Amino acid sequence: MTASLLQVSVAQPGGYRDVSPTDVMRLGFPGRVIDVREPHEFIGELGHMPRAELVPLATIDSAAKSWDRSQPLLLVCRSGGRSGRAAQLLASMGFQTLYNLAGGMIAYGSCGLPIER
Repeated sequence: MTASLLQVSVAQPGGYRDVSPTDVMRLGFPGRVIDVREPHEFIGELGHMPRAELVPLATIDSAAKSWDRSQPLLLVCRSGGRSGRAAQLLASMGFQTLYNLAGGMIAYGSCGLPIER
């Protein structure tokens, strides 16, 4: 049996799950990848994940008003803190399937995974 993201992720009190970069790449992610950093970070030294959409944390509540609340979301930032806060906010807005990239782009980059700039 192949593992699923639900099986390999860790539930957090804020209504989302932490998932490792290697598990995301190994299992794939079926939903949207939302990077909550600032524009200069998105194109900066750490780069961003393929398919990532830039939605800075300060704008996520207004941007998310029109999003499908049943679509899975993977939240990404530099180290996992801001994306965790974004996931908590989205959970409070009724989003159902939320994942936070554990360790953020620092962990992702240290795994040697594909990066875009």
